[in-house]
Amino acid sequence: MVSRGVFYIVTAILFVTGLLFMIYQHVTFDVPFFPGEEREIWTVEAKVDFEPNGNVPATVDLALPAVQPGFTQLSQSTASVGYGTSYVLRQQNSYVEWTKRAPLGLQTLYYRADFLRDDSAAASSMTIPELKQNTEPEPYATAMREIAEAARQRSSDPFSFMVQTIDELKRQPETASFLLTQYRREELLLHILELAQIPARVVGVLDLEDGRRNRTLTTRIAVFDGPHYEIFDPADGSSGINRQQLIWHNHDGSLLDVQGGSNAHLSFSTLRGSLPAAQAGELKVKAAQAAGAETVNLSISSLPLEEQSLFKGILLLPIGVIIVVFLRVIVGVKTSGTFMPVLIAMAFLQTSLLVGLIGFVSIVAIGLVVRSWLSHLNLLLVARISAVIITVIAIIGAISFITYKIGLTEGVKVTFFPMIILSWTIERMSILWEEEGYKEVLKQGGGSLFVAVCAFIAMDSYVIEHLTFNFLGLQLVILSLVLLMGNYTGFRLSELKRFKPLAQNIKSGRNGDETELEADRLKRERKELKAEQPAQQPWQLRRGDRLDEREDQR
Repeated sequence: MVSRGVFYIVTAILFVTGLLFMIYQHVTFDVPFFPGEEREIWTVEAKVDFEPNGNVPATVDLALPAVQPGFTQLSQSTASVGYGTSYVLRQQNSYVEWTKRAPLGLQTLYYRADFLRDDSAAASSMTIPELKQNTEPEPYATAMREIAEAARQRSSDPFSFMVQTIDELKRQPETASFLLTQYRREELLLHILELAQIPARVVGVLDLEDGRRNRTLTTRIAVFDGPHYEIFDPADGSSGINRQQLIWHNHDGSLLDVQGGSNAHLSFSTLRGSLPAAQAGELKVKAAQAAGAETVNLSISSLPLEEQSLFKGILLLPIGVIIVVFLRVIVGVKTSGTFMPVLIAMAFLQTSLLVGLIGFVSIVAIGLVVRSWLSHLNLLLVARISAVIITVIAIIGAISFITYKIGLTEGVKVTFFPMIILSWTIERMSILWEEEGYKEVLKQGGGSLFVAVCAFIAMDSYVIEHLTFNFLGLQLVILSLVLLMGNYTGFRLSELKRFKPLAQNIKSGRNGDETELEADRLKRERKELKAEQPAQQPWQLRRGDRLDEREDQR
């Protein structure tokens, strides 16, 4: 016999393991605990136009989007008629490369990528650039040093230095105009940061706006302080990028390189969409697995669609089971058969609650009439059950045919009822009628319908269906709860009403000398008995504990 301690340990392990599996699904695969949640998806299309240089081979390289916090790239594809396409890695930078032997006329190439708005994404492909020696000619170098020295005096770190440099260019408009005639603004800022020995690089940022076309990248500057960096607007010095901005180019390599062509132009189109959170999480996992990440998907969604449809219904059965266990063990509802109500509830899912109730009552009522007639024939058990099965099939067929002919198409769905289970239910109810009377039949039949309706309400919930389908760990949690309820040995809730008059007398009545309430006297005597009671065997203690619990319930 397994000790109570081992039982509780095993139950706790099952419960905690199930919860951990559910948390793993939620964190790793971004599966929500409640249905209806959606995730934002951005589709970005890059368009490359160029003119070939005569009848010569053409090679086009386009830098791929950067890995960055806040976004997860789900997929990528290209559209280029007649071109060979490959994804290459050059100097640790990723490119898509198009090649063609002899292109003619204006050429147009497309690259498309889908990005998931992912607040949990923290990875970044941004690398710290190498510091270069500033070799700018005079008098530009002297003007840069003056601005750098003035910004240094009013700054405390690389980030504040960047802000003060932009402010200093505004304070010295003549010097700024002089330098900007020779350098682009972002190029000038990089040279000044080089003088201050601060790593920085130019990055290309795409503004995400729904339904926009012919967009170009916006220039930003990434300033580094050790491994940390901040992105600044070179125009006004504002730091950071908002949620609707995507870093496309974040390295020193070229953004677009065209060999064998000229007049190249790169533009972007953006489109916002949404996906259910569970589907977005599945796509995120597939993208991670394609990138080489090792993850174990515990969701049924990784199976083929045919198996998914099968398990979608099967995984709801434990929900009905735990309701049956609770109502029978804890509440004390009597049913005809142990888990027959669960199967009836499954049939209600295929029909509807009203049609299912009418069909179940009709089939059982007609079946009891036929069974009562069969009892007079003195048939053997196997023959009698077989006759009941055939009768149930005939009843279901007749109900389907009649309802269909009169235009009630819902009645056809009664074919989803489990015919063998209904036949045994009719047999048991018939025997119960003969032995206990019709009242017991109504009590157990009504209890079966009540439990079936409760199970149907739970199993028909969209939230429950979502949890059982996406979180297999929930099955372990349900198993642990069933084990705990199976260990219950106290009174059922339906039995406590018998003790109501006794409880009222104990609470209000007094003993013979009327100096003490009966309830207080019982508690006092119980404490005295416990204090005087000698050491008992473990089985005696457990029995005493159960008696105490029952007396408390009274």
